[in-house]
Amino acid sequence: MVKNCFHLLLFVAVPVLLGMTFKETPKPIVLAYVGGFRGLVDTDQIMAEKLTHINYAFVDVKNNRAWLHSLATDTTNFRRLNSLKKRNPDLKILISIGGWAWSENFSDAVLSDTSRLSFAQSAVDIVRQYDLDGIDIDWEYPGMKGEDNVFRPEDKQNFTLMFKALREQLDALKQQTGKRYFVTTALPGFKEIFVHTEMGKLHPYLDFLNVMSYDFYVNGPKVGHHTNLYPGGGVENEQSGERAVQLYREAGVPMEKLVLGLAFYGRGWELANDNHKDAPRQAVKTNRVGGYTFIKDSLLTNPAFVRYWDRKAKAPYLYQPEQKFFISYDDEESVRYKCRYAKKKGMAGVMFWEYFNDPKGYLLTEINRQFQ
Repeated sequence: MVKNCFHLLLFVAVPVLLGMTFKETPKPIVLAYVGGFRGLVDTDQIMAEKLTHINYAFVDVKNNRAWLHSLATDTTNFRRLNSLKKRNPDLKILISIGGWAWSENFSDAVLSDTSRLSFAQSAVDIVRQYDLDGIDIDWEYPGMKGEDNVFRPEDKQNFTLMFKALREQLDALKQQTGKRYFVTTALPGFKEIFVHTEMGKLHPYLDFLNVMSYDFYVNGPKVGHHTNLYPGGGVENEQSGERAVQLYREAGVPMEKLVLGLAFYGRGWELANDNHKDAPRQAVKTNRVGGYTFIKDSLLTNPAFVRYWDRKAKAPYLYQPEQKFFISYDDEESVRYKCRYAKKKGMAGVMFWEYFNDPKGYLLTEINRQFQ
């Protein structure tokens, strides 16, 4: 009898102790930006089972409201993207508002209590009408001109108040539907953004923050790795994914809210000389490159291009010596290091721009392999 009681006690106590000891780890975020600017989205090409979130890019800002540029195309795309939930019921679909080309009216839209409310309500109306899962803000950039945008010193506080308004409106919608809604943002990896934002005040309104740890170099004349995880050396105050994460942590954003950005595309330049290994490199011309599927299938198979691996930066690059053509990009190896970094540091996961830059899914497959 005593022995049986002991076994019964053990049977009850062990699960309780295990429950107290082990906490289930959240599934890593794997977020894809999907471009509606291309037209109708071919969802048959999207590997929905390998994603947790899709951010639909982009919704514009016009007359202090979130505005669909092409109503017929956008609404069809919303319906198509929602249909992916048949294959992955846990998939979340968000609208991403702004982007590089459509950030010019943010400053006006959030300037006053009235305009902020109008903007937030219009954005939430889109979420409600098309049964979406949340709102991502890609303002490039508050307090800075971006692509010759309107900007003001007041953007700093209004940026925070905008997220407060969005959260309040989505929470009100939740009361009606019982559904959880997401508020997220995409922000750059350079330090100037912290002068014009209040990260410690705004992050409580966010579910997570997408760190755009790419485009470290764009137009030149100095160029180098545009999406390196670590500094490669030779450049003062060199930008990197790790440095971007550190800056957000120092600004008060919890590690578990940070999502590390990956580039599914390359950036290329014609160098001024043949010293492609010397940093910083000098460029005389910017060259269009394309996405990773093109890089892997067409450039890596071309003997004129040589792949190099920067061990310090954990970043690949291609070089074509005849034209002094330097290409910076992410590949399976660099993605592997980034995913491992995100896991080791306790980050929320990874995101990438843009899904159809790698329609064959080379990099997405590697992401999933690392997060299994």
